[in-house]
Amino acid sequence: MICAISGEVPVEPVVSNKSGHLFERRLIEHHIASHGKCPVTKEELTMDDLVVVKINKVVKPRTLQAASIPGLLGMFHSEWDALMLSNFALEQQLYTARQELSHALYQNKHKLKGHRVCTAWYEFAHPSSSSISSLPVPYGSKDPHDAACRVIARLKKERDDARMLLAQAERIEANNAIAISDRKRAAVDELGPDQKRIRPGINPIIIAELTECNTLLSGQRKKRQIPTTLVHVDTLDRYTQVASHPLHKSNKPGILALDIDASKDVIATGGIDSTGVLFNRTSGQISSTLTGHSKKVTTIKFVLGDELVITGSGDKTVRIWRGSEDGNYDCRHVLRDHTAEVQAVTVHATNKYLVTVSMDNTWCFYDLSTGSCLTQVGEALPEEGYTSASFHPDGLILGTGTAGAKVKIWDVKSQSNVANFDGHIGSVTAVSFSENGYFLATAATDGVKLWDLRKLKNFRSFSPYDSSTPTNSVEFDFSGSYLAIAGPDIRVYQVANVKLEWNNIKTWPDLSGTGKVTSLKFGADAKYMAVGSMDRNLRIFGLPWDGSQQISPDH
Repeated sequence: MICAISGEVPVEPVVSNKSGHLFERRLIEHHIASHGKCPVTKEELTMDDLVVVKINKVVKPRTLQAASIPGLLGMFHSEWDALMLSNFALEQQLYTARQELSHALYQNKHKLKGHRVCTAWYEFAHPSSSSISSLPVPYGSKDPHDAACRVIARLKKERDDARMLLAQAERIEANNAIAISDRKRAAVDELGPDQKRIRPGINPIIIAELTECNTLLSGQRKKRQIPTTLVHVDTLDRYTQVASHPLHKSNKPGILALDIDASKDVIATGGIDSTGVLFNRTSGQISSTLTGHSKKVTTIKFVLGDELVITGSGDKTVRIWRGSEDGNYDCRHVLRDHTAEVQAVTVHATNKYLVTVSMDNTWCFYDLSTGSCLTQVGEALPEEGYTSASFHPDGLILGTGTAGAKVKIWDVKSQSNVANFDGHIGSVTAVSFSENGYFLATAATDGVKLWDLRKLKNFRSFSPYDSSTPTNSVEFDFSGSYLAIAGPDIRVYQVANVKLEWNNIKTWPDLSGTGKVTSLKFGADAKYMAVGSMDRNLRIFGLPWDGSQQISPDH
C-alpha cells in the first residue's frame, strides 16, 4: 500500500470513501484543512469521508539513500548543515539576550543620572517649576527612565503644537495679504457717474500682443499635421475603465469640472465639497488640495507652462493659485468682480490673461500677473447669465453660452458681440472650439450642435438623449480628431468635415451609478480620458492593459 501523496508506505493509512485512494493520515488531514478537496480527484472532501485502515506494525524499510555509502555521506552532510544553522540561531538568541541584559543593567546603574535628566528637561520646559517634586503624575514615577521618556513625549507634543500655531499664523498672514491686495485693487478702481467701476480697459499694447499671438498660432496651425502618436480609432474602441480614484469628500460628492496638464500628467478636479484637487495620474496620488472657496467649485483650469491653477466658485469669486517648492498651492489673488455664481474660466493662449463668466450676465478680462480686471463686459440681467465660455485656439475670439439658450461670439480686441448662434433649447452647458479653428461644438438640454465658423451656421446636430436629459459636457481632443459628449453616458465621435458623417466610435455607460457625467477631458494624444461624475470618484478610461493605472480596491 502506497500513499497517493508521498508515494511511500503510510504509517497511519486512511482511505477516502469517495475516491478509494489511500493516504498518510497526517498528510491528507493537512491538505483538507488547507484546500477542502481530494488532492487526486479534486472533489470536495472532509475529515468524515476518511476511513482508518488497520494494519500490522511492520519495520519501515530503509530508504534508498541509506542503502549506499554515498547516500549515507549525503545524509550526514545534510544533518551537519542543519546543526550549524541551529547553532547560528542559538548564537543570535544569546546575543539578543546579552543586549537586553546590558540595557537593563544600564538603567539600574544610572537611576540617579536618569532622575537628574528628567528634572532638567522638565525645568527647561517649565521654568516656573524649581524641583522634581513639582512634577505632576506620571512625571513623579519611581522609574527615572520612564519619567524621562514621558517628559520627552510631552516636549515633542508642545513642539508640534507650536508648529501648528505657526502654520496658522502664516495662513492668517497670507489671507491678510490677499485682503490688502483686494483693497489696493478696489482703491485703484474709480466709480463713474452711474456708480459703476471704471476699468482701465484692454490697452493697445495688450491688443498688439494678442494679435501677434493670433498670427503665430494660425500660421503654425496651417502647417500642423495630425501627430503619428495619436491613438487610432480601433484602439480607442477598446477603451474601458482602468482606474477610479476617490478624490472628494463622501458627504458632499460630485465632480463638476476638470482639466489636464498633459506635460505633467496631472489632473485637476473641482467639486461640490468646495475644494479643488490636483491628482498625479502617474503616481496615483493627490499632489495638492485647494481649499478656500465657501461654495462648490464650478470650474478649474491650468495655466500651462506655469505653476498656476485657476478656480471659480458658486461663492462669486475666482481664485488664482500658485505652486510652491513643497508641491502645495497658495492662493495669490481672490477676484471678486462678479455679483453672481462664476460658471466658467478660460485661459488665453498667451497664458497671461484669462476670462471669467458669471450668472450676473457679465464676463471679465483679467491680467494673470496682477489679478486686476481690465474690463467687464455685459449688463446685470438676472434672466440671462453666462453658463460656459472658451477662447478660440488663436485667442482673438471668445465663445460664451448663456442660460437663455444662446451662443455668443465676441471679438476680444473690441469686446463686441460679432455673432449669435440660436437654435438650442435650455441652458448652454459647454462650448468647445476645435483645434482646426473652423468648428465650434456647443452642448445644451437638446444635445450637441456643431457650427461652421466660416459660414456662421449649424451644419450638424446630435440628440443622443431625450428632451428632459441635458448634455453636460462636450470636448474636442487637442488634435481635433475626436469629439466626446457626456450626459447620462459617454460618447466619442470621429471628427469629419462638414459634408461627411461623424461616426460614433463607442459609447460607455456612466459607472458612477448617478446617471450624470458632468465633465471629461482627453489626455495627451487621446491615450486616455478623464471623467468626472456626480459621485466623488475621478475615473480614467484607457486600454485595459495600461500598467500605469490601477483600479482602486474599493471601486
